[in-house]
Amino acid sequence: MKNNCVILFLFCLVLLSCVNKNRDPKNLDSQEDSLTIYLSKAKDVNLTTEDKKTYNKKAFDIILDQKDDSINKVNLFKVANRYYNMGDLKEYLITTELILERSLNSKDSVNMAKAYSYLGDYYVSQSISDSAFMNYFKAEKVYLKIKDKYNLAKTFLNKANLQFNGGDYFESEISVFKALRILKEEKNVNDLLYDCYNLLGLLYNEREEYQKALDFHYNALKIVKDKSMPAEFQLQATSLNNIGYVNLKKENYRAAKMYFQKALNEDNLYKQNKELYAIVLDNLAYSKFRLRETKDLFVQFDNALKIRDTLGLKSGVVLSKLHLSEYFAYKRDTLTAIEYCNQALVLSRRSNQIANTLDVLKQIAIIDPRNASKYSREYIKLNDKMLKAERNMGEKFSRIEYETNEIKDQNSSLQEKNKTLVYVFSICTLLGLFFYVYKTQQAKNRELLFKQQQQIANEDIYNMMISQQNEIELTRIKEKKKVAQELHDGVLGRMFGIRISLDSLDKVDEVEAASKRKKYLAELKNIEQDIREISHDLSREKSELINNFVLILNKLFENQINTYSSKLITSFDPEIKWELISNIVKINLYRIIQEGLQNCNKYAKADIIKVEFKNENENLVLCIEDDGIGFNTNKTKNGIGLHNIEYRATECKGTVTIKSAKGEGTVLIVKIPIDPNNNLQNNDI
Repeated sequence: MKNNCVILFLFCLVLLSCVNKNRDPKNLDSQEDSLTIYLSKAKDVNLTTEDKKTYNKKAFDIILDQKDDSINKVNLFKVANRYYNMGDLKEYLITTELILERSLNSKDSVNMAKAYSYLGDYYVSQSISDSAFMNYFKAEKVYLKIKDKYNLAKTFLNKANLQFNGGDYFESEISVFKALRILKEEKNVNDLLYDCYNLLGLLYNEREEYQKALDFHYNALKIVKDKSMPAEFQLQATSLNNIGYVNLKKENYRAAKMYFQKALNEDNLYKQNKELYAIVLDNLAYSKFRLRETKDLFVQFDNALKIRDTLGLKSGVVLSKLHLSEYFAYKRDTLTAIEYCNQALVLSRRSNQIANTLDVLKQIAIIDPRNASKYSREYIKLNDKMLKAERNMGEKFSRIEYETNEIKDQNSSLQEKNKTLVYVFSICTLLGLFFYVYKTQQAKNRELLFKQQQQIANEDIYNMMISQQNEIELTRIKEKKKVAQELHDGVLGRMFGIRISLDSLDKVDEVEAASKRKKYLAELKNIEQDIREISHDLSREKSELINNFVLILNKLFENQINTYSSKLITSFDPEIKWELISNIVKINLYRIIQEGLQNCNKYAKADIIKVEFKNENENLVLCIEDDGIGFNTNKTKNGIGLHNIEYRATECKGTVTIKSAKGEGTVLIVKIPIDPNNNLQNNDI
């Protein structure tokens, strides 16, 4: 029983494993896993085209929701490739244009160039040569910029193929040799080298330079023998067919037959490339026809025709019918020959293949002599049209290159102009910066000079105040000496005399003593009065000592009154304790008053000037007011005088307020805080 349970459990695991392998990718937890499965199924040869398209669309939808980065673009290219291989060129175009848009937005040059190449391939498939050439040319410019030599050579080759198909053999040759010059310096580029040699062989064959054509086809054949070239592309059969075709054009029919036969004998040719098989079979039959080896010839021509018709190769069908027409003409079956020719003519006209139509008209004019003139006229007309179209196509390609280069030159010119503008702007900026630094340094130097001048002025004022203080000190000493002398010589002497006299009253009778006592008391009153006067003098001296700053200011005011005609009114608040004001503040206040009076005298044209000191909430307030012409404080920039006042007030940690208007006079208010800590006893002036 136990063994049966184990077996059952293992069976369930195997079953679940099988189910897991075949489950719908929608149920996968990881989008990356789903994307990988969808992309894999989109190229599964065992699925129908519709199923592959469905899986490719699912992969596309997942990629759209992912972050736009390089991996995202790689996956989009995979989707585009699968659409191209499935023949869904509409979806291929949509996907490629999306890649290009994202590459342009992210400035991804590598994927941008690749997208241009893919667009070129699309327009080639639609036979829109000018659009194909334009996109290849854009890809070329990007590859040249990023120095991707391999893809640049590949792009030159794509352009060469377009030019060859457009009949512009000269430009095609130039483009091929551009590619070859690049490839000569590269390794592992046999695939492109083969394409270059093969195209040159075809090109020289069209120009009837048969030996050159053979040389290049032989070079291509040598490259094919390299084991690195994929056998499934049947490149050896291609080269053998091309060599045979050159010999066919040279009318070396036996050599042509030999090469065609070798090509036809290549392994898996029919399975891997039915189109090439039909070409080789038809060419082999035609070379035999030229050798007049007619055995089984119709069967070979007819087999080639049927393959081409099944594949929808209209140009090949026209060529096969043309060869059959020649064959029946040789057999003297004119009606059948004309019938095949007419069928070929109708098909070539319908498919607008001028080169094929010309070949058919040439043949039908030979086998239908009665209508030869009509066919000849049409031939000439179509030939002229084809030559004109080839010339126009070549000019169009050249014009595309010219116009694109012109745009590039214009962009380069704009870039150069922009560079010039950047240089000019940079130089102007540097000059401006230099000028700004110079002016800033100049302003700093001026400020330093100003500070030096202020320091000198402050020292002068301080020295003046010291000098004034010395004078006051000398006066005070004199006064002290005078008071001492008066006390010693006057008051003390008199008091000594009265004391002696009072002592002598004890020896005099009472009546005489009373009268003398009155006399001595009167004398004491006189001495008391003298002492009071001396005391008053000393008190006045102290006041003068305290208010010597006010005395200095009064001298400034006296000079103002004597010099100018305007009336000066001054006021000092008695509540101001000048002993609490430091010398630095007094010096700056003196200079502010001096500057303010100078401004009034010089600019205000005032009749009355008021200078007032007030004590407001532990702040010393200086107010200078005039009734002059005033000024607009918003428009008038601070001059050096006002700047000096603001600077000095700031040094004292004070503020300056200016109130003025035109015709209304000016009020200058300076408010300085009185700091008790600044009460330096030694700073009294």
